[in-house]
Amino acid sequence: MPSHLSNSISNSRSLERLGPFVFASFFSQADESANADDGSSPQEVETRPSTGQHFDSTIGDALRTSPVTSTSPTPHRIKRRTVLPLILFFATCLSTFWVGVTHWQPVLTLESLATAGGMDLVPIRRLILSYGEQGVIYMACVMAILLCHELGHFFVTLLYRVPASFPIFLPFPFNPIGTFGAVIGMHGMQADRRQIYDIGLAGPLAGLVIAVPVMVMGILTLDVSTPGSGDIQINCPLGTLWLIQWLRPDIDPQNGYLWLSHLNPYFVAGWVGFLITGLNMMPISQLDGGHVIYSLIGKKAHWVARITIVTAIAFMVYYLAPSLVLMTILLLLVGTDHPPTRNDRVPLGGFRIALGWLSLSIPFFCFPPFILRMI
Repeated sequence: MPSHLSNSISNSRSLERLGPFVFASFFSQADESANADDGSSPQEVETRPSTGQHFDSTIGDALRTSPVTSTSPTPHRIKRRTVLPLILFFATCLSTFWVGVTHWQPVLTLESLATAGGMDLVPIRRLILSYGEQGVIYMACVMAILLCHELGHFFVTLLYRVPASFPIFLPFPFNPIGTFGAVIGMHGMQADRRQIYDIGLAGPLAGLVIAVPVMVMGILTLDVSTPGSGDIQINCPLGTLWLIQWLRPDIDPQNGYLWLSHLNPYFVAGWVGFLITGLNMMPISQLDGGHVIYSLIGKKAHWVARITIVTAIAFMVYYLAPSLVLMTILLLLVGTDHPPTRNDRVPLGGFRIALGWLSLSIPFFCFPPFILRMI
């Protein structure tokens, strides 16, 4: 299963191992200019690697930044690529629509179609006509959650004039959710402590604004009147179990699991939104939770991240949870330590501190530890 990363990469070598996408593909640094508003003279130009690259993805390839020369964190002009992000957006719409049509079993459906009719288009057309409404609902809900999450980050970067790319969606029609998530490139080292806190936390909170009501709709419309069928069950996070207990006490998930055959597009979309948000808020490195914990306690956050990674590895080994392996590998490749901001001494204020500590509880309520179970 995918993982959702929200980060400003601190190690360029880690980036090179993560994939072929480069930051310049979506964001042009050539059109940046800046003023020396930090007290330095125009001649005092600092050249440093832009290690504050930010990306959001479920298992997306990293976007790499090249060295940036600037005299100020505030650019005058930003040129963003638009064509490729739009193409990928619509491709992800099609991908999530297809996964919804196949009842979140795209590979099994393709194998069945190939066995029955040699990939004749007639069965595929019938499948779409029969379950097209389910596909549209799932597509709309998942894309709304991902888009709100990314726009939460993006609009705050606009507010603080931190260079950032448009959201880039990553389609994948062969996994159970139809996407690898979405990414956004950002020059994170041009943000100070308070700004990186706001940018990091804005995405998960914006995504939850959509994910929670979608999940509520999914729970209210669950139909468990027939016995579960198939060989896949999904693990419900604690927040979902509480909502089920409150809204539908007639439903009793078996040890926290529900049959895939019982689920509807609203529920699965809300579950995906919770999964993405919960993973994002882990207090690790460049995840959104990593931004928050670093803003709260500075370099002590490095030890929190390392302990979290070790705990995740121990959990995988003890419970034999292969669905978490890929997530952990990606986090190790990115690195556990959060890079410094432009100014780590900017005060957060009491409200941000309280909200930040509260937000770090999100993974306990939104992230399902076992994700899926094959029967």
